[in-house]
Amino acid sequence: MFAVLKTGGKQYKVQAGDILRVEKLAADAGEKVQFNDVLMLGGENTVVGAPFVEGAAVQADVIDQIKGEKLIKFVKRRRKHSSKRTVGHRQKLTLVKITDILASGADKSGVKAAMGAGSVAAPAAAAPAKKAAKAEAPAAAAAADDLTAITGVGPAAAKKLADAGISSYAQLAAVDVDTFDAVKVKPEWVEQAKELAK
Repeated sequence: MFAVLKTGGKQYKVQAGDILRVEKLAADAGEKVQFNDVLMLGGENTVVGAPFVEGAAVQADVIDQIKGEKLIKFVKRRRKHSSKRTVGHRQKLTLVKITDILASGADKSGVKAAMGAGSVAAPAAAAPAKKAAKAEAPAAAAAADDLTAITGVGPAAAKKLADAGISSYAQLAAVDVDTFDAVKVKPEWVEQAKELAK
């Protein structure tokens, strides 16, 4: 049985026992990782994903964190006032040994997913909190009315009213113009707020 997996922007055809050099993974030597992006499974029955095969995974043991061969980048600009520049680079890689190919049940295996060294797992956990915050924001916005709909109240005055604790037409309609001193409120604002609060 073989599988075609995707990691680090590249695709690899693998079988159990193969040793691969893949883009650096966030895992230490000796750890077991699981590649969940399986594009195809082959063997007696060939399964092609759209784009990935559901429930399939490839498990591997991390052997070592290595560097690739040295690449030299040489730039030369010809003619007058020319310049030359030489830069070397060694790509960081992870050496893994494929141990098992799972056709199904990848989510129940309990092995951590193989993630690139630049990936961060924390935002996935923080996503439900962001969704909850987004859900609460429209509820708060629904409770607050648009005070700029009142003639004479601009964005600056609306912000001052909001800072003073007035965010709805009903709250503005209940303000006593003579005694309220946090913000200068005009009597016509209160009258318009009473009409809009109905």
